[in-house]
Amino acid sequence: MADINYDAPQSARIWNYWQGGKDHYDVDRAAGDAWIAMQPEIVSIAKQSRQFLIRAVRYLTAEAGIRQFLDIGTGLPTVQNTHEVAQEIAPESKIVYVDNDPLVLTHARALLRDTSDAGVTIVDADYHNPESIVSDAQSALDFAQPIGVMFMGVLGHVAEYEEAVSITRRVMAAVPSGSCLVLWENTNLTETARYAAEEYAKSGAIPYRLCSLEEVAGFFEGLELVEPGLTPIDRWRPAADQIGADEPLDAHGAIGRKP
Repeated sequence: MADINYDAPQSARIWNYWQGGKDHYDVDRAAGDAWIAMQPEIVSIAKQSRQFLIRAVRYLTAEAGIRQFLDIGTGLPTVQNTHEVAQEIAPESKIVYVDNDPLVLTHARALLRDTSDAGVTIVDADYHNPESIVSDAQSALDFAQPIGVMFMGVLGHVAEYEEAVSITRRVMAAVPSGSCLVLWENTNLTETARYAAEEYAKSGAIPYRLCSLEEVAGFFEGLELVEPGLTPIDRWRPAADQIGADEPLDAHGAIGRKP
């Protein structure tokens, strides 16, 4: 807890605020409210990102038969986390959560201690070092069997796009055929999104780099996209009764299968 920075806004805590959680501080709420004032749909993006995660994990578990998940940059626990969704369908599923934010790690360990979830491992690692992540995950996951690799809106914090792509490709190179990459990123299609990201960088938080559609597609190069392909996150296999924005959100994602 001594390593937690309470003076600067932190993206995991801001995201938790937008999703209706309780693990945030005044500085996070101020930064979050400032972004909302510039791009109100960011709250919908935050909430729909969780719905995308739920649908993606259900697909991987129920339809693709995957029983292992590597959730990198997991963020603060909320409701319907990866292990809860997967283990509801297949209780034997194993999940490795990866993050290096002290508050995220504190809450994740407390959650697992309180719920006694089996098959869940927490790794303290930085996604800038994917080889370390893979090495740590090998103690909990079988890298001879397909793995669902997840980067859920976190790679915008990598300063250079080429480095972000390198991170995903190095992880995917370590997993076997039949593994899947689940990834979404905030995109730069609207002026409000671009302006909000520029102003957010002035708040003292780590800047968030928006992606173009072509850049999001680049993460999936060499993979087989699962239908419906690359879409706004609220339009990826939505439930028949889903309540969401009237217009597609400026955040896009997909699932890609390793041949």
